[in-house]
Amino acid sequence: MDLMRAMRTFVRVVDEQGFAAAARALDLAPAVVTRQVAELEAHLGARLLNRTTRRMSLTEVGETYVDHARQILADVEEAEAAAARSVKDLRGHLKVLVPPAFAVHQLARHLPVFRARHPHVTLELTVPGPVETVDDTHDVSILMTGHGLRDGDFVARRIAVSEVIICAAPAYLDRVGRLNHPMQILEVDMLLPTLTTARRVLSFTHETALGADGEPERVDVVPPRAALTTIHLDTTHAAVLAGMGVAGLPSFVAADGLMSHRLERLLPEWRIFALTIHAGVPTRKHLPARTRAFVDFLVETFGGGERDRWLEAAGCPTVAAAASVMPASVAMSPVARSATPGSTRKARP
Repeated sequence: MDLMRAMRTFVRVVDEQGFAAAARALDLAPAVVTRQVAELEAHLGARLLNRTTRRMSLTEVGETYVDHARQILADVEEAEAAAARSVKDLRGHLKVLVPPAFAVHQLARHLPVFRARHPHVTLELTVPGPVETVDDTHDVSILMTGHGLRDGDFVARRIAVSEVIICAAPAYLDRVGRLNHPMQILEVDMLLPTLTTARRVLSFTHETALGADGEPERVDVVPPRAALTTIHLDTTHAAVLAGMGVAGLPSFVAADGLMSHRLERLLPEWRIFALTIHAGVPTRKHLPARTRAFVDFLVETFGGGERDRWLEAAGCPTVAAAASVMPASVAMSPVARSATPGSTRKARP
């Protein structure tokens, strides 16, 4: 039995949550995958997986073994990389977990540059939906939150800040009029993400005006039933471009429309909230060079700072954005540990 090969196959079965899926990913016959895992269990003298006709799950021994197996495989890969450091080109496969809208509107357009720099690194993008914590089956997870990072056993590095802005197609605004105050949202067709609708409140903070308490003026709006609700940001974006109504979109989605004048920003002196975008990696003893290179590429490409570069490029920056988003994680090399504002603690498993 090839122990390393069997170990890799077992980890892939766990990652893919099934023998058939692992066989497809490894380009092996299902019987070969089953045999390798069975041989590994026989070698260890312990059952690693509970199998039924409907589901598969790790045994208690399997849960411990898969963690050790991941570290062993990472160590072997690092040793191979160390032996090949005289080779200039990075090599290997990189799995990246990324929110759909960021993949479509930003990441995909920049990948040719990374590919040109590192032609021997292959990329696999998983684009499932919102990503708020690191998935340890991926080399890099692009996290997007409007609050502090969730706890987890990972390290993260900020790559960008994106303001959520109110916008609409000029043709729609020509029909209904421009908004001058957040309460006028009650008079237009709103296109809202499902989560925002569940909260039923949109909070706006004025950039400069102060209320009676000396704090920035704040207006909470409870919108009527939205004309469209969906968790799919690109569907909202398409509907706004088509003139269906008014929506709040992240600047990284709206920027092209703003620059081409297909979208118009509304209420620019009022802020809703900002998204902070991080590149997160699982906490491991050794980080492959290709992973370091990809994270560095993301920071280089998107700036890594506190300013919203997309709004600045579109000519409509938000003055207070830098002061109101959560601070960058404490600098570490090559990435920063996951932390909540004001904290440098390591994230809890």
